[in-house]
Amino acid sequence: MQRMKDMSELELTVNRKIAAPREKVFAAWLSAEMLAKFMQTPTDSNGPSRVSVDAVKGGRFSIVMLANDREIPHTGTFLEIDPYSRLSFTWESPYSLEDSIVTIDLAAIDANTTEITLRQVKFQSDEARLAHIGGWNAVLNKLEEAIA
Repeated sequence: MQRMKDMSELELTVNRKIAAPREKVFAAWLSAEMLAKFMQTPTDSNGPSRVSVDAVKGGRFSIVMLANDREIPHTGTFLEIDPYSRLSFTWESPYSLEDSIVTIDLAAIDANTTEITLRQVKFQSDEARLAHIGGWNAVLNKLEEAIA
């Protein structure tokens, strides 16, 4: 039983500086059109994701990523929406624990540079945590491309 508890306490943090104003980066996370462009599987050959967003505290989102003729659903509930500085939401996917939470903090480095700190807590295993690190890095790469 202790082993399961240890796995549920696993977390990750990914940091990135993006050449865009903080307001633009923040808005991208709440826009279905933008999310469809950057919340994709690591290879972009599968096309944009199908996304719906109710961008209010307590609102739900749905992101269906396409991967080699299969659909990977991701859903969640917005827990916190603090304009231009923080987003927090549950992260429900086939590869996450039911009560996994993602928090995104945004800091303005200057008028056109934003530092993103993305933190996710609770994973099924260390392998799942490592896979999510790669996945979130790919998402942030695509965000940077989409927002440019």
